[in-house]
Amino acid sequence: MRHVHFPAQRVAGAAAELTAAPVRRIGDKARWYLPAAVSADLLGAAVPVGLVFDAAQQARPAYCAAGAALAWVGVQTVRRRYATRALGESRGVLPVVHDWLILIGVLAVARVVTGESTPRLAALGALLPALLITLACHKLTYRHLSAARREAQAVSRVLVIGEPAAADSVISHLAARTDHPYVVVGVVPVGGGSVDSGVPVAGRLDARAADAPAADASAVLGAVRSHHADLVLVAPGARIAGERLRRIAWALHDAGLELAVFPGLVEVSVKRLETLSAGGLAVLRVAPPVSRGVQPVLKSLLDRAGAALGLLLLAPVFLAIVLAIRLGSRGPAFYRQQRIGRDGVPFTMWKFRTMVVDADRLKAELAGANENDGLMFKIRRDPRVTRVGRLLRRTSLDELPQLLNVLTGQMSLVGPRPPLPEEVARYDEVELRRLTVRPGMTGLWQISGRSDLSWDETIQLDLQYVDNWSFTSDVDVMGRTLRAVVDGRGAY
Repeated sequence: MRHVHFPAQRVAGAAAELTAAPVRRIGDKARWYLPAAVSADLLGAAVPVGLVFDAAQQARPAYCAAGAALAWVGVQTVRRRYATRALGESRGVLPVVHDWLILIGVLAVARVVTGESTPRLAALGALLPALLITLACHKLTYRHLSAARREAQAVSRVLVIGEPAAADSVISHLAARTDHPYVVVGVVPVGGGSVDSGVPVAGRLDARAADAPAADASAVLGAVRSHHADLVLVAPGARIAGERLRRIAWALHDAGLELAVFPGLVEVSVKRLETLSAGGLAVLRVAPPVSRGVQPVLKSLLDRAGAALGLLLLAPVFLAIVLAIRLGSRGPAFYRQQRIGRDGVPFTMWKFRTMVVDADRLKAELAGANENDGLMFKIRRDPRVTRVGRLLRRTSLDELPQLLNVLTGQMSLVGPRPPLPEEVARYDEVELRRLTVRPGMTGLWQISGRSDLSWDETIQLDLQYVDNWSFTSDVDVMGRTLRAVVDGRGAY
């Protein structure tokens, strides 16, 4: 996820350009997405299954290949992976793995019914390419769609309705992010007051709801048509709620247009949201962050087992790094630093030394060169970093000794970045919330740009993790960490 901040002038310019020029909308994504996805799934399942079953001298390898391919496409069709709104929207690993496990279950039942006798491990191995090819196809379409949206293509044109302050807040939030398809092309303020976002004012609703239904419908429908909007997004307030909002919804739906309501929540995972009805009122229930039950236990087991296995398997790598550090510069191979963990408890964090031995003393002299806009201290070309240290940081190998902290329960494999005591001393009450979970070796911060992120972006990602973490999201972050390490963006 990347956050990109746009000044009001740029927002206004983009909105004006979209209003004037035809663009490819969200329903008009690249035509090759669907045939590419279906073809990749069919071939990714059929070819390996056919080859493996033929090698295993299965009586009907072609029928088995066709059955596996149709089952794989069928599972994803039922799961609505080929819907226009879903194509290209996610590069996540876990949804595809979930579909693949369902496929295995379906084919296991088919195996029993048909009496097919290919060795189980061979059959399972034959299905693995289907998973990998589907993941690769998702990644390809995600990248293509992201590039298209950066050029204002394949977007959903949005008209925002709300009181001026509320509308401005929604518009600025959408303009500051690129991980969504919405582009605001116009705003319909409710009541007086100026709109400072720079987006064209497409109309205005009277502040009083009395005698407003007909005028509201006419103004909103006229604004939608004049700005070619695909979606009307309402930022509710005292002046646009209840019966008035209901009548606007009627007008839009009768005209075949879509309506969405912004509930005022930010950075809340949809997994925590549940819609309820109470006496005719639509109620949105927000589940509390996961803090007890099976998932924290699974997270702890994964942390300890993963750290122990990592230390065992990476012992030769540890030895090679120790030798490289000692031969590259004088001083110890390991570096210990005081950090703040869960609930503000300090602990000693271990790393491979990447700087000269008196780096902490030199930090004060380099304070004026700090390139971070917040409490963190970061310099892209830090003169204190050794030649070996630069390679270790580029590959994130300097973080490996933190497996010891994970094994002892001071850290987690996934979590917020562990802060320094001097940083925590300057935290406000919002920033302190990131200390309610154990810090991690990797997290949203690392897979989203690391040191290239601003302080506000770093805190926002940490708070997003604290509020929305789950065991499956941790597994997804660990899977995406490998790509971030290979990419190396923000690692210095």
